[in-house]
Amino acid sequence: MKFDYSEKVKALQGQLTDFMESVVYPNERTYEEYVDNQQDPWSSVPPIMEEMKTKAKQAELWNLFLPEEGRKLTNVEYAPLCEIMGRSVIGPEVFNCNAPDTGNMEVLVRYGSEEQKSQWLDPLLNGEIRSCFAMTEPDVASSDATNIEAKIERDGDEYVISGKKWWSSGGGDPRCKFAIFMGKTDPDAHRYEQQSMIIVPMDAPGVKIKRKLSVFGYTHAPHGHAEIEFDHVRVPVSNILWGEGKGFAIAQGRLGPGRIHHCMRLIGSAERALEEMCKRVKERVAFQRPLADQGVIQAWIADSRIDIEQARLLTLKAAYMMDTVGNKEAKKEIAMIKVVAPSMALRVIDRAIQAFGGAGVSEDFPMANHWAQARTLRIADGPDEVHRRAVAKQELLDY
Repeated sequence: MKFDYSEKVKALQGQLTDFMESVVYPNERTYEEYVDNQQDPWSSVPPIMEEMKTKAKQAELWNLFLPEEGRKLTNVEYAPLCEIMGRSVIGPEVFNCNAPDTGNMEVLVRYGSEEQKSQWLDPLLNGEIRSCFAMTEPDVASSDATNIEAKIERDGDEYVISGKKWWSSGGGDPRCKFAIFMGKTDPDAHRYEQQSMIIVPMDAPGVKIKRKLSVFGYTHAPHGHAEIEFDHVRVPVSNILWGEGKGFAIAQGRLGPGRIHHCMRLIGSAERALEEMCKRVKERVAFQRPLADQGVIQAWIADSRIDIEQARLLTLKAAYMMDTVGNKEAKKEIAMIKVVAPSMALRVIDRAIQAFGGAGVSEDFPMANHWAQARTLRIADGPDEVHRRAVAKQELLDY
């Protein structure tokens, strides 16, 4: 593959970088202060977010992740742009490129009916509503999706949905209007054809948000992560996605792009941490010398640059394979970057935290929040151990 970016991508990189520096970074604190000052941080969205989204639309930096929309970018073209957005925790939402909505939009584009697209996809594409993805369950090891116990049972012209889900990111957002729910329609079918996916409106009777979950103390309000109970929720048969028994196939199709998006954003987080570290150690003096003169600090900087470059190249390779041979053929590379990128980001961010000292673990700087998110992504979309197992199985096929 070629490693140079096209002129189109370079131009978009410049636009995005300028937008981040002039609009997003200056308003990170404004966003956080609004949430912190609310008696109920889940009740409303900081107005500055809608202002930034409007500016992103006007700049035509909207829905860049979806090949069918916006600038119609390939995965390789989108990769360096997603990296720039990932430099800020609030960045992806500004451009309507935030999880889990990106994955849900991709599902609706590929598997949704025209009626489903009109009712749910169009408002998502316009940034008017948000959604959540209800797959992980508290009572089973959800790293194996076939363990899912939630039920989707046909009753005439309706499906009856029952089950408990958690870590449904965005479920507590006041703008969250629907969930894509994964459950079993036929427990006796083939192992990978028991599950189905269905659209569940969040205001349907029987849908109850039990609690909001925090990540290392971060609530990530008003987006956050919800534990949700579905108690005999009834929805029309027309809400099923693709058809009964297609849930596992949809999940695999959804998670491929979602995983690589996470990896791209993690590279952006690591880049920002390295930049913050370099600026900090040039300014701080300890033992009569700038921290930048200390050999251990120089080793941290060098190791961080090496780590980032390696992860970026592997991520671009995976993106290139997704574009040229398809997600299925690229599954080993996707699994590898899912292991590499979070661990890389954690190492780089941790070095930056150490260089900052006490300030590094505070909320005065972005590293602590970025570290918490990176640590989460060693579990989200499948834990490292599952991806290593997949890589090993693929490797052993040659023998």
